[in-house]
Amino acid sequence: MLVLEIKNLKKYFGDRLIIKINNLKIYSEDKIGIVGLNGSGKTTLLNFIYGITKPDEGYIKAYGTISYIKQFEDLDEAYVDAKYLSKFELKNKKATYMSGGEKTKLKLAQTLSKNSKLILADEPTSNLDFESIDLLYREFMKFDGSLVLVSHDRDFLDKVCNKIIEIEEGNIKVYEGNYSKYKEQKEIERKTENLEYEKYITEKKKLEKAVFHISNKSNKIRKTPKRMGNSEARLHKMGNQNAKKTLDKTIKALETKLERLGQKEKAKEIENIKVDFSKKGDIYSRIAINAENINKSFGDKVLFKNSSFQIYNGSKTALIGNNGAGKTTLVKMILEENKGITLSKNVKIGYFSQELEILDNEKTIIENIMDSSIYDETFSRTILSRLLFNMEDIHKKAAVLSGGEKVKASFAKIILSDFNLLIFDEPTNYLDVYSIEVIEKALQEYEGTILFVSHDKKFIENIADNILYIENQEIKSFLGSFKEFKESSEKDTEIEISLIEKKAVLEYKLTEVLSKLSITSKDEEKEILDEEYKGILKELNKIRESLKTN
Repeated sequence: MLVLEIKNLKKYFGDRLIIKINNLKIYSEDKIGIVGLNGSGKTTLLNFIYGITKPDEGYIKAYGTISYIKQFEDLDEAYVDAKYLSKFELKNKKATYMSGGEKTKLKLAQTLSKNSKLILADEPTSNLDFESIDLLYREFMKFDGSLVLVSHDRDFLDKVCNKIIEIEEGNIKVYEGNYSKYKEQKEIERKTENLEYEKYITEKKKLEKAVFHISNKSNKIRKTPKRMGNSEARLHKMGNQNAKKTLDKTIKALETKLERLGQKEKAKEIENIKVDFSKKGDIYSRIAINAENINKSFGDKVLFKNSSFQIYNGSKTALIGNNGAGKTTLVKMILEENKGITLSKNVKIGYFSQELEILDNEKTIIENIMDSSIYDETFSRTILSRLLFNMEDIHKKAAVLSGGEKVKASFAKIILSDFNLLIFDEPTNYLDVYSIEVIEKALQEYEGTILFVSHDKKFIENIADNILYIENQEIKSFLGSFKEFKESSEKDTEIEISLIEKKAVLEYKLTEVLSKLSITSKDEEKEILDEEYKGILKELNKIRESLKTN
């Protein structure tokens, strides 16, 4: 069933076209993720759909009610179904005293209570811990309407979405499948672009070579010798003129071909960020951080007690735990070398906080970097370009940077400074998925010691080789990857997850059938597809009923 339709939409900022949508249809089974660089127009698209922002041209037509979970908004006193208050553990809690994660959960509970046909969500996993993100995933997958969400959480996009909309330079492109499928399709497109570019260069060189040789031939055609008779000279001149005309005509035809070739660009590729670690000095002991019998409480609230752990030199350790477990508190205790915590003699810590305090707001990006960089400016500029900063961006003052730009500039400053142990507290906040992947590659290449706090499962999976987790007022260590850690501690939610996964597969099949139905003109094929649609819908409705009882 059609839920939303957008036709010939255009929006300008001054003379610049910021977004253009020729035709976009959203159906009731669609779970759509929107991706694009910071500032590409992802939130703007959600604002168009909800009616906050009006397009300059075109129209948007909704066939049902819409709810919107905004990233930054004040909480209201909207009705919340008691079952959602219970599920999100919000009973008897006042909004005034809620943490960031609890406020996000309240917005979600309010939205799910409305029974809308379409839910829009802008970074709905922000400030949520793993358990809350898993709960949100299950609730979104049970939801019978359509969903359009902006998220930097690739694991969430993979689990929830059956379509991805990419916004690039104002244009949108729809990809079938989840985020991983989208990445596969983008890789195929990149390889195809590169093949076309290589063909273009080969053809261009061939044509240019031909023009050069024929031009030489044309220029070398001899003039009539002085001692030649008049009639003979006339014949010689006519022959030369005809030959020159033919050659010049060929040159013109080749030049026309060259013009028609147009201009093709090579597909953009982001190079890995390789930092020469030898300049920073090594930590010579096997253990970089040692903690023995540490305790922390605030009044009656105990965060952890009698806890011991070690961070090994050269390891990449993820610090995880529920909201309020004490992750940021533990990081600050390490930085201050609180009682029971010992740092190796040669440790030099670079700290990335959520407040991004490492930047001087009155200085430009490049000035901030060069204040502490142990590398030359050429290399520092190269690192910034690989973090998707262009040559104009690096002269912006830190005070005017967006959240995502501040994160990337802080990251560049830390990895280029004389630090050999990096501590990051939620480094993926405010970043688009492309920037996260660039930083991820940089940390994979980094040869020093890393300790980081994150709720981004994919980020943890791709970087961490050790896990430090806070559970039941104790800090525990797991030597191994995040995947191995999850396998050792999975909870018993298999029946519900299995139903949710089946529902996701059927919804994806349904969108495929609808897509085929919209383009076929053959009656016989339409009939077959219609029967297939009814069969999938029948099976889907059975699963929906089962999920409602859970």
